[in-house]
Amino acid sequence: MRIDLHTHSNVSDGTESPAGVIASARGAGLDAIALTDHDSTAGWAEAGSAAADAGILFVPGMEISCRTSRGISVHVLSYLHDPAHPGLLEEITKAKDARLSRAERMVELLAEDYPLSWDDVTQHVAPGATVGRPHIADALVAAGVVADRSEAFTGILTSHSRYYLGHYAPDPALAVSLVRQAGGVPVFAHPVATGRGRVVGEATYREMIDAGLLGVEVYHRDNPEEGRDFLRALAAEHGLLMTGSSDYHGAGKPNRLGENVTSAETLDRIIALGTGSSVVRPAANT
Repeated sequence: MRIDLHTHSNVSDGTESPAGVIASARGAGLDAIALTDHDSTAGWAEAGSAAADAGILFVPGMEISCRTSRGISVHVLSYLHDPAHPGLLEEITKAKDARLSRAERMVELLAEDYPLSWDDVTQHVAPGATVGRPHIADALVAAGVVADRSEAFTGILTSHSRYYLGHYAPDPALAVSLVRQAGGVPVFAHPVATGRGRVVGEATYREMIDAGLLGVEVYHRDNPEEGRDFLRALAAEHGLLMTGSSDYHGAGKPNRLGENVTSAETLDRIIALGTGSSVVRPAANT
């Protein structure tokens, strides 16, 4: 089986609709896929229906944006949690509201130097999605300021830019705990992606494991090989699941569906451990 457990639609910062992601997954020869939009489950129903029709197993998921007390960004993938769990939903809503306020202020700052307005940005946001830096990047591309998202993120929108602003995000251990309370399976996304910025140390791993972390995303294009060795050793020591994924964003990133995959045995364990929601299996006639 070819299994990709980390993808994004235009519900967050991908460029394809949830059904479009499934169509692309079928074209890539995938047998199972998870949709893990940032801090949102709004794409589950559409993706699940499309996956059933396409003959692909669908795993409901989400990627939670977190931040440590030292300001280091951490992403936690959640699989098969209850999307209506009060504690998790409250924390996600708080983060989404903060992200919106931050985006509005960043656009105000950018507009002082570039031909950019809030309306320019919202044209690139799908209904129900929360505005984020990728949408600002798309507006900058449309305005001819940068060539693509990658140029925007390495320049104007980098975390070192004067236009960059932080926003509220939950502590990763709190996110892990809430995912477990919601019946979900928490997996640390691209933990050693040093090219993205600072990565956490041993203390944060320990806190997340103590809170109930169940897996680490080992096979991801942004994890260097020496980091993968560390993650494999960590997984062996603590009995963690090891996943592999593309982190697909459609045209928003160069990542290709199925470029890294998860084993069928690991997916079976995730399905067995997740109690908050259920996978969507292919329709009988597919």
